[in-house]
Amino acid sequence: MEVNPPKQEHLLALKVMRLTKPTLFTNIPVTCEEKDLPGDLFNQLMRDDPSTVNGAEILMLGEMLTLPQNFGNIFLGETFSSYISVHNDSNQVVKDILVKADLQTSSQRLNLSASNAAVISFCFSLVCAVSYTTQGGEKMYFRKFFKFQVLKPLDVKTKFYNAEVSTDEVFLEAQIQNITTSPMFMEKVSLEPSIMYSVTELNSVSQAGERVSTFGSRAYLQPMDTRQYLYCLKPKKEFAEKAGIIKGVTVIGKLDIVWKTNLGERGRLQTSQLQRMAPGYGDVRLSLEAIPDTVNLEEPFHITCKITNCSERTMDLVLEMCDTSSVHWCGVSGRQLGKLLPSASLGLALTLLSSVQGLQSVSGLRLTDTFLKRTYEYDDIAQVCVVSSAIQVES
Repeated sequence: MEVNPPKQEHLLALKVMRLTKPTLFTNIPVTCEEKDLPGDLFNQLMRDDPSTVNGAEILMLGEMLTLPQNFGNIFLGETFSSYISVHNDSNQVVKDILVKADLQTSSQRLNLSASNAAVISFCFSLVCAVSYTTQGGEKMYFRKFFKFQVLKPLDVKTKFYNAEVSTDEVFLEAQIQNITTSPMFMEKVSLEPSIMYSVTELNSVSQAGERVSTFGSRAYLQPMDTRQYLYCLKPKKEFAEKAGIIKGVTVIGKLDIVWKTNLGERGRLQTSQLQRMAPGYGDVRLSLEAIPDTVNLEEPFHITCKITNCSERTMDLVLEMCDTSSVHWCGVSGRQLGKLLPSASLGLALTLLSSVQGLQSVSGLRLTDTFLKRTYEYDDIAQVCVVSSAIQVES
């Protein structure tokens, strides 16, 4: 009968300790009114308590710091700091000690002593290996695995809006929610656009010649609170003229979020490339370049349109203008616009008037490609406010 030899105990003990900053000590104030039975006893005890703030004893937050009482949570984007302790629990002398630490995720393994690569994962293991030589010259080796669960600190949701009257403008709304149990100071939330777009942040207003954040001077985000950020993206000039390229663009850019928590501990996250559903313009796109907001009743007003050939073939276009019950076009319907090459654009100035007051919709344009005998209809292109001619319209 074969007997396995007893497993040899190691002389060294390995521990991983987390390095975290202390937190401000909190206490629960107990107070009462002077007419109550304890009188001023509770208030005096709080004044004598060294952990309270002088003159503000009823505040839960004190001036003292307290050391962490547990391992705490690890959040994605924050720095995880720890130290590895190797202790000789035996009565023997141990020499040639070598400690190696690796960070292992589901897709990669990094040597912590030789790599500065960023790791983005919701679960990782710290692999610590120790080799040493005993007093008798025997070489020993052992490993330990420490598995950590990484939590999400933020919930990020995005929405895209295509501008109705513009040249391929895209608006991005980013909703950022703090899903931790502590307040956050939002240091930066920016959008890094893709190569085809330039971005304008719409999260500040002008006051006395200075840009002031719409969220105020204190950009704190309380637990479970949500904040909305807005950005406007415009195609760069070299790409805006190529309608076929912009038509198929779905990658907009990525969000860069930087925050601070207790005692200035910084965290940073970058989203993956944000993608949107590209709008379907069809073969021919009609967009408005200029239109007045308010016009007078039964008085002609002018609009400027741009027609873009989004197909891969040349078109021969004819413009028809169909009146509605409230909006009437001025000019000749059925006129030839000529040939339009692929990805080319054509500017068009049109005149119309409204016979009804109120908010009226501009509709009734028809473009016909004589090559394929195909007609493209454009209704509800824009809206204008029609007022009585007795009311002065500001230009």
